[in-house]
Amino acid sequence: MSAELHWERHEAQLRLRGTLDRETLTPLWEQRHHATDGLQCIDLSGLMRVDTAGLALLVQLVALAQTRGRRVTLEGMSDNLTTLAKLYNLPESLLPTPTD
Repeated sequence: MSAELHWERHEAQLRLRGTLDRETLTPLWEQRHHATDGLQCIDLSGLMRVDTAGLALLVQLVALAQTRGRRVTLEGMSDNLTTLAKLYNLPESLLPTPTD
């Protein structure tokens, strides 16, 4: 499988592009402390696919930032990712989205 995950930090935002699944998430997992330092937003709009392992990583990134006293929001959640979170009956607080 040639799927890849790319990420970049821009100020307090982490932008993810590509595929976030069990095959691609290890490098981000290994850099999770650096990736979440000062984090306020994770932009998911560039993700083409997220599996359950990717969902678990997103929950962990949010939780890690929250333990540092940060409120993190997820922007650009796809309908598929929202459905996956609902199938696992995850509370919205684990995957917070911006409010209007």
